[in-house]
Formats: sequence, structure tokens, C-alpha cells
Amino acid sequence: MTISRSWLWRVPLLLWLGWTGWRYLADPDYWSIFSGIVFGSHEFGHLFFAPFGEFMTVAGGSLMQLLVPLGAAGLLVARRDWFGTAVAGCWLSFSLSNLAVYIGDAVAQELPLVSMSPDGGGHDWYYLLDHFNLLSYDLRFALLTRRLSFVVLAASFVWGLWICLRPASGPAPEPVAGTPARV
Repeated sequence: MTISRSWLWRVPLLLWLGWTGWRYLADPDYWSIFSGIVFGSHEFGHLFFAPFGEFMTVAGGSLMQLLVPLGAAGLLVARRDWFGTAVAGCWLSFSLSNLAVYIGDAVAQELPLVSMSPDGGGHDWYYLLDHFNLLSYDLRFALLTRRLSFVVLAASFVWGLWICLRPASGPAPEPVAGTPARV
């Protein structure tokens, strides 16, 4: 068994990811290293989508914070790295938890926001929900996003655990001398 496929490092990593995901779901103020990654991808999304108009500039932050872990999962699927895909799924769950907090703050606007805009910018989700006359549904959308985060976390955790605990697949062992070969 090679170290790269060993469950000895995968199970502790998966347990940490599961615990981290649970903390994100239980405490909206929870911070981990993924918080910085999610924040960075969110802010980059505003810049990336800026050429596509005001609506996409505002929506681009939340969109990018979901596209980055989904893109990582896509690359890992293409490489057939199934455990890596489970890790990317946990990352997506963290991003969804963060997004749920932001959506739920649309009306209250109590979160401290960071903006590169000279006028201080506005609340993305206030703008987005107001654009579609859905502002009064902010808490419902937040709850749906939080539930989706839980489902993604649970599925990713179970998938990762299955990958860790299943027997390693590989080429069939060479037959021992004197025994018939299996076809």
C-alpha cells in the first residue's frame, strides 16, 4: 500500500473536514483556513465578472465562491481522484454555509462587509434579492442553502469514508507457483 492511497492520513483529514463542516453549520461566525479561501474566491468573482455588467459583478462574488470548489471537484474527477473529490465536496459545503449566512443577512445587513468600492459598496444579496422582488424571502433562501450545505457535507463525508475503507483496487496479484491461474 502506497502512502498516497493510505487510509492512515485520509481518515484523520476526513474527520477534520467533517468536524470543520459541522462547525460551519453550527456557528455562523466559525473561521477556518477555508474561510480565507472562500472570501478570496468571492472577492475575485466580483472582479472576474465585472466586464459583464452590474448584475453579474454583484452576483459574481457568490457565483465564484461556488465555482472554485466545483471546478476543483471537476478536475479531480477527470483525474479519477475520488478522495480528492470528497475533499472538494467538503470545501463546497463550507462555501455554501458561508453563503447561507450572507443570504440570511440581506435584510438585516448586520455583517461587516469588505468592499473595494469608494462608496463602501452594498450588500450583494440585498441587491440580488431586491432585483427579483424576493427580499422578503432572504431567510428562506438562507435556510435552503444551509440545508444544501448539510447534504453536500454528509454526502462528501460518506463518499470519502467509503473511499478510505474500501479495499484497495489494483492489478490482480501474480499466482503463486504451482497453483492454476484464474481467468
